[in-house]
Amino acid sequence: MGAQENGKERGQKYVRMDSDTAAEEEEEEAVSVSHPLQENGKESSGSSKYVMACAILASLNSVLLGYDVGVMSGAILFIKEDLKINEVQEEVFVGILSIISLFGSLAGGRTSDAIGRKWTMAFAAVIFQSGAGIMALATSFRVLMLGRFLAGIGIGFGVMIAPVYIAEIAPTVARGSLTSFPEIFINLGILLGYVSNYGFSGLPSHISWRIMLAVGILPSVFIAFALFIIPESPRWLVMQNRVDEARIVLLKTNENASEVDERLAEIQEAAGSANAEKYEEKSVWHEILNPTPGVRRMLITGCGIQIFQQITGIDATVYYSPTIFKGAGIKGNTQLLAATVGVGFTKTIFILVAIFLIDKVGRKPLLYISTIGMTVCLFSLGVTLSTMEDSKIGIVLSILCVCANVAFFSVGIGPICWVVSSEIFPLRLRAQASAFGAVGSRVSSGLVAMSFLSVTHAITVGGTFLLFAAISALSVAFVFKYVPETKGKSLEQIEMLFQNDSHWTEGEVEIGDMKHLMEKQLHQSRACLPM
Repeated sequence: MGAQENGKERGQKYVRMDSDTAAEEEEEEAVSVSHPLQENGKESSGSSKYVMACAILASLNSVLLGYDVGVMSGAILFIKEDLKINEVQEEVFVGILSIISLFGSLAGGRTSDAIGRKWTMAFAAVIFQSGAGIMALATSFRVLMLGRFLAGIGIGFGVMIAPVYIAEIAPTVARGSLTSFPEIFINLGILLGYVSNYGFSGLPSHISWRIMLAVGILPSVFIAFALFIIPESPRWLVMQNRVDEARIVLLKTNENASEVDERLAEIQEAAGSANAEKYEEKSVWHEILNPTPGVRRMLITGCGIQIFQQITGIDATVYYSPTIFKGAGIKGNTQLLAATVGVGFTKTIFILVAIFLIDKVGRKPLLYISTIGMTVCLFSLGVTLSTMEDSKIGIVLSILCVCANVAFFSVGIGPICWVVSSEIFPLRLRAQASAFGAVGSRVSSGLVAMSFLSVTHAITVGGTFLLFAAISALSVAFVFKYVPETKGKSLEQIEMLFQNDSHWTEGEVEIGDMKHLMEKQLHQSRACLPM
């Protein structure tokens, strides 16, 4: 198979002992890992740049989500003053975006299978742009909510489709890094939102928040230009029996022609193009709702990591960072917004660290570092807010704990959540199952954001973060039991990994089992070929 070379499988620790070239293969793999976008030890500079450009342009929709999260933390201060909304309306307005976005995510799976990954991204940008424009011009809470509704639908489409598209177009050895790009752009959007808050905070309240929201329209304009550059997903093209077009895309993203043929054969087999069963929409949802043991494991892993990413309170920390710092003792809107800019810079810097490590260190080690680090930071923040309120030491420690928490989030579960959930599902289920997982993320985010202020009134801000710390501790156990290592495996290999009954929760399939599965897959492939 394409992922095996001379008896050695990429990403496994197994080396065939009777091979005279084992040492050479180890050296070649070291080169490949050191330079994720190299193939066979030779840098494919043209295809590498092309794939990276596609990943960047496909991630532009994520800027919209990040900008909304970041800018709303400051804009809401001025919206409350201008439109005279109460605290319940504030919670609903802030949190409803995540709840509404689940409808976009659910529809996004079906839409992306119908019109393609590329045009689904375009559709997402148009809807969000409409919502942002309405919010910027709103004169009442009702109109504001209408714009919020449209923005949420657009974000739901965008947040679901970008990781799927990148996972399907990226080479195996660089898929982790490239699929993390949407999370980078979310963080970039958050930082831009914080900077926008600080930059426009000096304007009159009835103007400042409108400009803050209107600026969010600009990223979607660039998405229109991206559509003329990025190709359609080769896996979607194969699903539409447009194999020649898929081959052209693969040739652009892989300079090794023989590898293109192998990847295309794998995709055709996974898509059911070689005399295999054709899956219809109804049967796809039937398989998701009535899963086999393998699909059930995928859903537990994919949906579970999406939910844990949010219920540890990251969106609440970002949305309500001014409230948190106010509780620590910082006074004045300008000072509060300035402190949030530091949080945004930290979050953005550490997501870049994750990009360099995710395909070298692996998904699971980074998840351990992330979830354990977040647990410690959230516990420390809860204790600080509970015992050192209105003291200079408390203010400093609170800022440090919030920055450290978002740093640990960004280096692990933040980007890896999207990487894992976009690469573990088989092709026939990928779009719909990824949408299903995104629903868990959006619902969790919405519930946390909509209840944060109420919970803080009930158990204090410090108590709320102690609760987040307990949930974060549970996420460590979830990673240990349910998240396998997928580094270095092709999407088709990962599908087989989850079919293994005895070793999948250990994070790595035994090489004998994988060899057996690969031989079985090869046998089935040969059986489908014409005599």
